[in-house]
Amino acid sequence: MMAGGRVHSILEYFTADDGYKCGYCKGSSSSYSNGMWAHTMSVQDYEDLIDRGWRRSGMYVYKPTMNRTCCPQYTIRCHALDFKLSKSSKKVLKKMARFLSKGEVAKGTDVEPMDSHSEDAGIDHQAVPCNSEVNVDIEKPLKIVSLEELPESAEIQENPQPDAASEKGEPGQKHASSETNVSTGSLKCTPKPGRGADPNKPPCRKAKVIRREMKLTKLLQKQQQKEMADISQHQEPSSSNPHPHPLQHHATQANKPKSLEEFISESLTPDAAHKLEYTRFLCDSPLQAENPTDGPPSGYGSFHQQYWLDGKIIAVGVIDILPHCISSVYLYYDPDYAFLSLGVYSAFREIAFTTQLQKTAPSIRYYYMGFYIHSCPKMKYKGQYHPSDLLCPETYAWVPIEKCRTKLDQSKYSRLNEDINAEDENSFRDLGRVLVLYKNAVMPYSIYQRRKKGRADDEAAVRQYASLVGQTCAERMLLYRS
Repeated sequence: MMAGGRVHSILEYFTADDGYKCGYCKGSSSSYSNGMWAHTMSVQDYEDLIDRGWRRSGMYVYKPTMNRTCCPQYTIRCHALDFKLSKSSKKVLKKMARFLSKGEVAKGTDVEPMDSHSEDAGIDHQAVPCNSEVNVDIEKPLKIVSLEELPESAEIQENPQPDAASEKGEPGQKHASSETNVSTGSLKCTPKPGRGADPNKPPCRKAKVIRREMKLTKLLQKQQQKEMADISQHQEPSSSNPHPHPLQHHATQANKPKSLEEFISESLTPDAAHKLEYTRFLCDSPLQAENPTDGPPSGYGSFHQQYWLDGKIIAVGVIDILPHCISSVYLYYDPDYAFLSLGVYSAFREIAFTTQLQKTAPSIRYYYMGFYIHSCPKMKYKGQYHPSDLLCPETYAWVPIEKCRTKLDQSKYSRLNEDINAEDENSFRDLGRVLVLYKNAVMPYSIYQRRKKGRADDEAAVRQYASLVGQTCAERMLLYRS
């Protein structure tokens, strides 16, 4: 709904808060949350709600009751512009690069089981996916996975096994999601040299020999760096000689760590064994922008991101592009390609996409990953994306995750803000200023009360709603009343 060029969010709030089965710890009636149905919602309102612990699943928007639910779900965001690749992150990117460039599949790669998970594993309603159609042949069900559910075996490790051990492969990891059914073909597998019974291949070398060679290589690199430093001291570029020494330039490039964008782009060469394409298109959701031309070239709202391998779609992600962030919603992928860790890989692509959008929309700086559940081993992997913050459930201030772990080790629920005097700066203050939609008319709740001769139970529901969404959203969004 738009009035005077402004998008009005129209919501129905549900007061029922009975316990229901938890999708994380499997407790029968131990999970609690509040929810509302979004008929329409502006991108700014939704971003403000995310920053108060809300999250959407289709048209349904919900907020875990943090101090009551069995598995408290903390909103987590990653600083996309400062994102640092870990060793395990690089392994996933290199695995994809080897598959695309050479068709190589690591021997012994684990494949994820065929069970399905939904984004809203912690709530008891059916997820409502985007309504856009994807025209593909249906041959088998596509796996539904999300940032809200990840097998423990797929956690990102801070100290991964050495490469020699990791050749057995990693289980495919999952994260946020969407829908589709896909046809798949055969994969080109190129065994590594020294494996199998082929006498023409060189024999495998002992790990001790490999380690010795690696140590020698590092020593040579350090010596080369020292020599380059000596060269640079004697050959500083000047106005008469603006170009640095060729060896100095080579050393600088060699020592510079690869960026996420470089890792992604180097696997997309014209002569690669497999071709991976990446397309985006707008899909239906409650989110609307007041001015569709605002922000990045794509605009704001909800988008499908398709991953096409050799002309076949193997994964579809859904993201929300908001004024200051990209929020990951869903990812659906073909389980035949679980060995590529498509969930993790798509997260990297979305982080890279965030940094790309920031060039044309400077306000976009963050990548929201949904919920972090410290008490659930399957969900702790999100804490390995650095640097990241968690949202304090009492003051709604962002706190670096490193400062939160000790508290969360001691208690599932914790006030994360270390400032004991800090309060919710956007707390609910004036019930009469809450905007409502009644008989197709927008009015403050104080006027609605006089017209309806307000009931006590209705007032309690509106008060609860306003306290959860905050005063700013309560005065801007429209609460539907019949």
